Amino acid sequence: MKTTKLRQSAKEKECQVRIPGVCRHDTSTVCLAHINGSGWGRKSLDIHGAYCCQRCHDVIDGRTPTGWDNDLLKLWHLEGVIRTQEIMVREGLITWKGQKKV
Repeated sequence: MKTTKLRQSAKEKECQVRIPGVCRHDTSTVCLAHINGSGWGRKSLDIHGAYCCQRCHDVIDGRTPTGWDNDLLKLWHLEGVIRTQEIMVREGLITWKGQKKV
């Protein structure tokens, strides 16, 4: 899999998924966790990923079972994607046409 600037940007960042009782805020394990749903064997675009620690990533990918409802896990992941995108915009990693200069 090709490493991109967005994937590399996750290094040493804070987890943005933050599952209660799971997240240990360990910045050394953070990666870009993609939203599921792009089809079998395909990852979503990097823009659809959240900075996510290993513990939270294991839960949202189903490797570590919890009592949390799957819809709630998806919501936390999506909220993490939004927080991650906000960080990426502030750091100049993503922009869009018509974006106002700050």
